[in-house]
Amino acid sequence: MSEQLRDIREFMGDADAYREELYRRWTGLLSYRYIGRNHSSMNIGETDDTVTIRRDMRNEAGGIMVAPLAISSPEGCQTDMVAVPNPVIASVQIVDPGFDVKRIEIVGSGNIHQGRTMGYGRCKIVDADNPDRVIAFNEGQGAVIGIPPEGLDKMDVSGTELVIEDSEDLPPLWEAFGASKRPDGHWVLPPLSVELASPDAALHIGPQHVVLETAAIDLAAAAAGTRKVQVVSWHVMFMSRGKVGPFRVEGTAHTSGSGRVGVRMLLHDEGNDDKPVTTAAAIFDVLD
Repeated sequence: MSEQLRDIREFMGDADAYREELYRRWTGLLSYRYIGRNHSSMNIGETDDTVTIRRDMRNEAGGIMVAPLAISSPEGCQTDMVAVPNPVIASVQIVDPGFDVKRIEIVGSGNIHQGRTMGYGRCKIVDADNPDRVIAFNEGQGAVIGIPPEGLDKMDVSGTELVIEDSEDLPPLWEAFGASKRPDGHWVLPPLSVELASPDAALHIGPQHVVLETAAIDLAAAAAGTRKVQVVSWHVMFMSRGKVGPFRVEGTAHTSGSGRVGVRMLLHDEGNDDKPVTTAAAIFDVLD
C-alpha cells in the first residue's frame, strides 16, 4: 500500500493525530469528490444534498448509472466524526432511469435505527428540479468498528474539491477510478491507495460500485446482445475488508423471458490470498 496507508484506528490514543489523519484521508479519497457529493455532516459550509449528473454518470442507454446513486448516499453508516464506519449492505432500486434529469437530490438520508454496533438507513433520490419525481430508493446497513476521540469538528476542505466540467472528453467512471479490463477478460481495480481507501485502510465502497457496475454491464450486454441495458435493482454485500489488491471481478449473466438480465458477481482481493471481499447482484432492463 502506498503513502504509508494506515488504519485510522491506530491513532485512537492521540486526538490531534487522529484529526490530522482523518483530514488527510477524507480529502484524499476520490469517491465523493469525483462524484461531486458534499457531506455537510463532515464539511464546513452550506448544506448541499444535490449532485449534478454528467455524461460520465450515464450508461450507453442514456440512463443514470447506479454507481453514482449508491456513492451519493452510503446509508446505514454513521458519520466518521462519531464512528469508524464499515459498510455491510448497499441496496439501490431505480424507479426512473432519469434520461433527462440534470441534477439529483438526496432526501431523508440517515439512520432509521442505530444499535450498539449496527446501523440501518435509507434515503430517497429525486430529480432536484422536480422533487416529486422519484429516481431511486437507497437502503443500507453498516457496522461500527471503532469510536474516534472526542472533540472532532467539521473540516474545512476548501481547495481540495474537484471541479469536473461536463464534456464529451470526460473519461468513463471506471477509468477515473483506476479500473481496467485485463487481457484475461476480468475487470480489476489497482492495489489499494489513498485515493481508493476508506480511513480504516480498506477498499472504499465508491470504486467497488464503479468496477462492479462496469463489469456487470459487460456481462449483461454480452448476454442480451446489446449495450443498451439499465440497472433497475442493485444489491451489494461487503463481506470483508479489501486490504491489498489488485481486486478482480468474477461474474455470470443469466437471461430470462421477461426482457431482463440478472448478473451475479464476486470481488476478490488477489493480494490477500484471492479472498472474496464483496458479492453483488444486479437486475437489468434491456432497452434496445
